[in-house]
Amino acid sequence: MKKEKNHIISFIILLILSILFLAPILIVFINSFKGKFYISEQPFSFPDSTTFVKFENYVAGLEKTGLLTAAFWSFFITVFSVIAIIICTSMTGWFITRVKNQFNSALYYLFAFSMIVPFQMVMYTMTKVANVLKLDNPIGIILIYLGFGSGLSVFMFSGFIKSIPLELEEAAMIDGCNPLQTFFRIVLPVLKPTAVTVAILNTMWIWNDYLLPMLVIGTEYKTIPIAIQYLKSGYGGIDMGAMMSMLVLAIVPIIVFYLFCQKYIIEGVIAGAVKG
Repeated sequence: MKKEKNHIISFIILLILSILFLAPILIVFINSFKGKFYISEQPFSFPDSTTFVKFENYVAGLEKTGLLTAAFWSFFITVFSVIAIIICTSMTGWFITRVKNQFNSALYYLFAFSMIVPFQMVMYTMTKVANVLKLDNPIGIILIYLGFGSGLSVFMFSGFIKSIPLELEEAAMIDGCNPLQTFFRIVLPVLKPTAVTVAILNTMWIWNDYLLPMLVIGTEYKTIPIAIQYLKSGYGGIDMGAMMSMLVLAIVPIIVFYLFCQKYIIEGVIAGAVKG
């Protein structure tokens, strides 16, 4: 009886937390169908015959922001950054774990230390270096994302690789595989749970990131967050209707992606923590 009561209390608490987390998304969605003059006056009310403007906000937002072009650059940068992070950090984690020496041990702790360094500490020097090395373009920013995303990713991959039996790799070597063939044919398929988790976490971060693209590539190759920000005029005026509609279009893809892949997150995190 006591156990059942605890379950009910836990369910109620989790339900309240879910509502609190989902409420901002619902408010944005509701306001995207209301006239911009009514959003500030009635932000929590549902659209009615007076406030409902159909898809006018979406049309206006697409015209003002050029969201389709911004979506292309966001998609390009996100996809190739995530692919680079998964391939490079999984190979790094495998090498660090399997080749035991002081250099690799120090390298592992450097990757772990990078997770606690605030981005604000390095953003100005990073911007200068990116400019000098000609990385201030959609290709260059992929390398920058690889650098910033490598700490957590290497940490997770290293933890999971420690749980993989070494005999699998030894058997592949006996069958004639070289190190690259062993990694891509044997190790990488086994890393799927952690790889999916790394992909989800980095996709949500890169897709929604505003500061790094703004600092590195500016407005020449606008990503979605930058395009939406430009709905704000120089005198502080904001077309709230267009902004709400564009926010909906910006978050829908990442929500769909997350819902599709969420079952892998816990599996990957737990798998990466099997051994220290």
